[in-house]
Amino acid sequence: MSKLFVVAFDARLPRWALEARAEYLERLPRGFAVQCLSLKAEPLKRLRARLPQATRLIALDERGREFSTAQFARQLEAWRRDGDPLAFLVGGPDGLDAEFRREARLLLRLSALTLPHALAQVLLCEQLYRAAALLAGHPYHRA
Repeated sequence: MSKLFVVAFDARLPRWALEARAEYLERLPRGFAVQCLSLKAEPLKRLRARLPQATRLIALDERGREFSTAQFARQLEAWRRDGDPLAFLVGGPDGLDAEFRREARLLLRLSALTLPHALAQVLLCEQLYRAAALLAGHPYHRA
């Protein structure tokens, strides 16, 4: 079981986003734990020092690969089987620094729409919950 992180480079989230993000993360099935880190913009080296060794970086980017929910669930399961911790990187108002995008194992696109960073975090957490529920055979996902 690998550790999951949501790393956001932004100012404080509004209350509605904190509550929505927490709601989805509290629902995660056993074996899925997500830790949220809110950081000011910092170099990749400093971020690496905050995460476990060999953490796989997944950068949210509008030019990234798009998954269906079922595909995302299968990919999440494959990453978890590999055993490396995963860190999903959510940029702030100016996006992610190019260094983070280059270092990422995957650029992940949540939507073709430009999303505010607070909403992107909520959507990511909902999709992590949905994928975990699908993998656990929970009826939340009805596709």
